[in-house]
Amino acid sequence: MSYRAVGFEYPDAGRAALAGVDLEAAAGEILLVVGASGSGKSTLLRAANGLVPHATGGRFRGDVVAFGRSTRECRPRELADVVGFVHQDPEAQFVIDLVEADIAFVLENLGLPETAMRRRVEEVLDALGVAHLRGRSPATLSGGERQRCAIAGALAASPAALVLDEPTSQLDPQGADDVLAAITRLNSDLGTTVLVAEHRLERAAPLADRAVVMDGGRIADGPGPPGTVITRYPGAPTVTRLGRLLDWHPAPLTVRDARLALATMAGTFPPGPVRSAAPESAATPGEGLVAARRVGVELGRRRVLRDVTLELRRGEVTALLGRNGSGKTTLLRALAGLLPVADGSVTRDAPVVYVPQDPNTLLFAPTVEQELTETLRLLGRRNRGEVDEWLDRLALIADRTRHPRGLSGGERQRVAIAAVAVGGADVLLLDEPTRGMDAHSAVALEHAIRDHAGAGGAVVLATHDVELAARVATRAIVLGDGDVVADGSARDVLAGSLFAPQVLRVAPPFLTVEEVGAALAEARA
Repeated sequence: MSYRAVGFEYPDAGRAALAGVDLEAAAGEILLVVGASGSGKSTLLRAANGLVPHATGGRFRGDVVAFGRSTRECRPRELADVVGFVHQDPEAQFVIDLVEADIAFVLENLGLPETAMRRRVEEVLDALGVAHLRGRSPATLSGGERQRCAIAGALAASPAALVLDEPTSQLDPQGADDVLAAITRLNSDLGTTVLVAEHRLERAAPLADRAVVMDGGRIADGPGPPGTVITRYPGAPTVTRLGRLLDWHPAPLTVRDARLALATMAGTFPPGPVRSAAPESAATPGEGLVAARRVGVELGRRRVLRDVTLELRRGEVTALLGRNGSGKTTLLRALAGLLPVADGSVTRDAPVVYVPQDPNTLLFAPTVEQELTETLRLLGRRNRGEVDEWLDRLALIADRTRHPRGLSGGERQRVAIAAVAVGGADVLLLDEPTRGMDAHSAVALEHAIRDHAGAGGAVVLATHDVELAARVATRAIVLGDGDVVADGSARDVLAGSLFAPQVLRVAPPFLTVEEVGAALAEARA
């Protein structure tokens, strides 16, 4: 698969999404694409099967050749047997309201006999661990379940190449490992070429043969060995940033690398006091704002939540953890009043707002700025200062006049959060808020969360991003099959093996790189 002097500009965008890209993905390799939100990663991937420009319009220059077929001459459906594509938003992948039928759809279009089609559907259902979801509607699945089913659909036609845009962004740690292991098996057993964009580099980088960094629509670094390219990248994994802080050469790429490095460097970590990752203002939570008492929720005939009791208090940042399908989204929606409870009660003593996993469900205005001003208009307010404040908090000032649909997934996520939060509600319920975000954007979100809690608000993050939880949460709750299985301080809960952040797995009891830096500074003082 080759990109030859590829340039592209979306309709009415006013700037190039790709500019002079030359890139070759060798047959049978795993090529990792990284870069900040809006750097051109998704556009690069969409060009691999002709979605850019055939499905988007816009000005396209150069050529992309996939296994001898030019995407200039072949439309996406004519490339489905050689290039499988998984969208950044799995919601956009489904065309039929039944998982099994949706996976079979592409095979029907290719004219496969029914027996071969049924066998292939079984194979991909098993490969992605979603056979138990075959009879479900995609609309009833959790975000992570939809993501795995979307990947299964892309694999159905046995394509020579698989193109994946943020395939683990909605998956719990075990689910992410399982999906990446399945992709690696396809690559090693069948020689499938894999082109993948990821922000969760601690998992993806060790599996790649080469990596490339995108910036401003151009290749800024690479292609080259992941150990070289990723360790130079500003958005490198947490353990890599830890290695930079401690001046390790080479900086580690994985937790295993960091442990091996630490074993040869006795005395690297001082026995200084551990500093809390929580916002200073949230050390002592204040009055209760929302209370759930023995709440149970049913969706259809399925009991999704059972006997959940909790209170959200001023100044508190709560990380809501649990595997895909454990009930996190259902709990947030119940707390927001968007789902009826079958048992128990939810009491709200302050305004509550909810930002769903899919930001597209909230974005309708023609510009980023108007998304926020429309929220204020509905509340009877016209304060330009409030709009500017939230645009600045979430690093969106430069994008204020852009159309939200022309932004990257991570950028749309920030717009959706800003558009909801600008209303001034005391309680923010954020469902997978860092989905699709690069490290720099995530830092902006972290500051906004701390500011909100520091001003006396409460924030709940349903997330698989344990690094985010380690940096901002004061409290953590773990759900398992609709039950609360753990509820305590973020430090105590995150110490569990499944949800332990990278630094804690390397050098306990530290949770974050910032804690290590603070302890080192204290030891040197």
